[in-house]
Amino acid sequence: MLKLNCNDAEITMEAIIRIEDLKKNYGFVSAVNGVSYDVNRGEMFGLVGPDGAGKTTTIRMLVGLLVPDSGNAKLLGYDLQKQKKLIKDEIGYLSQKFSLYGDLTVDENIEFFADIHGVKHFEERRNELLEFTRLTPFRDRHADKLSGGMKQKLALACTLIHKPKIIFLDEPTTGVDPVSRRDFWKILSNLLKEGITIFMSTPYLDEAERCNRVALMDKGKIISCDTPKNVKSSMKMLILEIVCTPVRTAYTAIKSATNFEVQMYGDRLNIAVSEYENDYAIIKEIFTGNSILEIDKRIITPSLENVFIHYMSK
Repeated sequence: MLKLNCNDAEITMEAIIRIEDLKKNYGFVSAVNGVSYDVNRGEMFGLVGPDGAGKTTTIRMLVGLLVPDSGNAKLLGYDLQKQKKLIKDEIGYLSQKFSLYGDLTVDENIEFFADIHGVKHFEERRNELLEFTRLTPFRDRHADKLSGGMKQKLALACTLIHKPKIIFLDEPTTGVDPVSRRDFWKILSNLLKEGITIFMSTPYLDEAERCNRVALMDKGKIISCDTPKNVKSSMKMLILEIVCTPVRTAYTAIKSATNFEVQMYGDRLNIAVSEYENDYAIIKEIFTGNSILEIDKRIITPSLENVFIHYMSK
């Protein structure tokens, strides 16, 4: 059992992944710049950030598809650089563009991946996975005839056929419809109950809220790593939500006249303020000078998106 420190939050758990000063460059671009953190056995760990943050590069190094320029990692106690074969037998990987074979049926795709991993007598396991992913009625359908959400569930079933202890999911719900996205998350929740450790990347901060812990990543660096609750509470500012019209004019006016962090969501603004009375008075003056009508206002709890943008601005 190890005491883990991640963004000054001490957690006593067993580390199943230990990342130590991992670096990867592409020419003059530092894709992953010296990141270090642990992932605990049986947790869902979310690597969160915008495109180009270094999420995919990190995962591809951890599954052995890229060689780090420096640093190292241990998975299940095995050295990433010296014991890749032992690691590969214990992990599953669902990439952004998972390669299903469109001319094979659902059953045949799973059988193919069972053969790749040397799984004998896989039929019972396949039936379990089809039931688990609710694909049993479609087992004879060719993969290229499936919807986007069903393809992702089939890809996950193929990833799980050899009973991995850790699964790596690289933005698994990108481009998936809302209903299929919800179903996919139900499946992941059930996997956690089976004791599988999930390491996933996502650009969606609402998805990150579901993780046990998250690492916010930008420009190759980890800028915060903790539970979603602790990450949000680390922002020592208030979020003032104002419903107003015209909202775009209000957004532009505040951005140009102040240093406030402001985000626009539909008909409302989220503005990070330090002192409510003084800062709101400034905002009110801006509204008056630009003929902006305030409809409603309230103080809200910072979201992960508020916090992420706050850290990026710093």
